[in-house]
Amino acid sequence: MHEFINHTNHPSARWEEAQRCAAEAYGVIADIPFPQIPADWDENAVRRLAEENARVILARSPAAVLVQGEFTYTYALINLLKTADIPVLSACSERHVSERVNEAGETVRESRFAFCRFRAY
Repeated sequence: MHEFINHTNHPSARWEEAQRCAAEAYGVIADIPFPQIPADWDENAVRRLAEENARVILARSPAAVLVQGEFTYTYALINLLKTADIPVLSACSERHVSERVNEAGETVRESRFAFCRFRAY
């Protein structure tokens, strides 16, 4: 059975239906939570974590992996997965912004992101 691995800070249980359906076209959705990357880590520490998680992901032989998060880790992991011929994706969305003035007279800006598609790295 093919898997679509969600490796982000956004659990698939909270995705809108369009994103869930697009992911399920690749296979069963499996969440592997995105790690916390300490700001004081150097490039070698980030690379080691990317290598460790790449091994976990590759052992599952996924049909595709959604990777989004801290940039240096994401870059390292994407390169490792692509080298292993695993399709790596990013979610594309449209941002819808609305503004209103609350009871205190302050302007409140609210953003909603609507999923459009996955795009390959």
